[in-house]
Amino acid sequence: MCWDNAVVERFFGSLKHDWLFKVPQLTCEHMKNDVAAYMRYYNLYRLNTATKDASPIIYENSFRKVSSLT
Repeated sequence: MCWDNAVVERFFGSLKHDWLFKVPQLTCEHMKNDVAAYMRYYNLYRLNTATKDASPIIYENSFRKVSSLT
């Protein structure tokens, strides 16, 4: 069993650096909404060197075009 949490640590590091420290968090509800928005951004639009500087959604769609899985 692997207890490596590098992926989660990377996400939370990015969340804190890219978002929470730059945007004032006025209330818990505001923070909750901001975290949800950042999760959407991180998973769908954020460029990633592991995907050759493509967003995850573009990278995934490129595989669908090649494999004809639509």
